[in-house]
Amino acid sequence: MKKKTAVISCRLFNFRLDYLLRSILLFLLLGFTLKNKAQTASYTQLGNEFQFVRAISDKVAGEVYFGSTFSNTPSEDKVLSTNIQRYLSGWVHYYYSPRWKLSSSFAYYYNKDVPDIGQYFSPEWRLSLQGMYYIHKTGYTLITRMRGEFRLMMNEEGFYEDKYRYRQMIKYTKPINGKVLRKGIVYFMTSEELLFKPAAKTSGVPFFDRNRFEIGGGYMVTDDFQLELTYVNEFVPRDNLNELYNVVSFTATFNNPFSNLKRHISSIVSPKKDKE
Repeated sequence: MKKKTAVISCRLFNFRLDYLLRSILLFLLLGFTLKNKAQTASYTQLGNEFQFVRAISDKVAGEVYFGSTFSNTPSEDKVLSTNIQRYLSGWVHYYYSPRWKLSSSFAYYYNKDVPDIGQYFSPEWRLSLQGMYYIHKTGYTLITRMRGEFRLMMNEEGFYEDKYRYRQMIKYTKPINGKVLRKGIVYFMTSEELLFKPAAKTSGVPFFDRNRFEIGGGYMVTDDFQLELTYVNEFVPRDNLNELYNVVSFTATFNNPFSNLKRHISSIVSPKKDKE
C-alpha cells in the first residue's frame, strides 16, 4: 500500500513539474512571437523597492512595500534625471498549506506626467488578489503565480476609469552556495510573466498587455534581511508603437524588522554581564 501511494505521489509530482516546464516553454514562445513587426521605442530604467514583512500568526503575514522608477527619455539620456513613478502597497498573506499561499493587496501608484515617453499624469488605485503554488525541491524552488488586478486609473481627460488585468508568472529560484535560503546564501532567480487585460476604454490596448522576463540574483545578509539585483526585460505591444523597457531593479527585504530592531537595541542597552 505504501509503495502504491509513493508511486501515485511520484506521478503527481512529475505531472506538476511537467506542467510547469511546458508552461515555461509556452510562455517563452509566446513572449518571442508577440514581438511583432510594429516599430519599437526602447527605454532604460532603474527601479528600487523596499519590502517590510511581519508575521501576524502561524499562517498569516503582513507586508508593506514602497518603491520608485526612473527612466531615460528621448530628451534626457541620464536615467536618474527623470522619476516616472512612485508607489506604496500593503499585502496580507495567508499560508493555506506548504504549497499554497493566498494573498490580497491594496496599492497606490503615482504615475507622473512624462510626455517624452508618452506617459500622462495617471494616478492609480489597485486591488490585487493572487494565489501562489510552490514546488520545493532540494536545491531549487518552482513557483507559479496567478494574480487578478482591479485598477481605478485616471485617464487623459482627468476622469477615473476601471480596468482589469490578469497576470500569470512562473519563477525559478536556486541557492548557489547552500540548499536553502538562509544567512550567507547567494541565490539565482529568473521568472517569466504574461499580462492580459480585456479591451480597455483607452484605444490601442490589445488583450495581451505585456511580456515580462526577469533574471538576476540575491544575497541573504541575515535570515531576515536580503538584497536582490535583477534585470527586467518588459515588452509592451501596441497598435502604432511597441515599447521595450530594460530595467535594472534593486530590492531590499526586511522580515520582522521592528522586532529584530527592538531585540538589537535591547542587547545594546542591557548587555549580558561578563562571566566572573
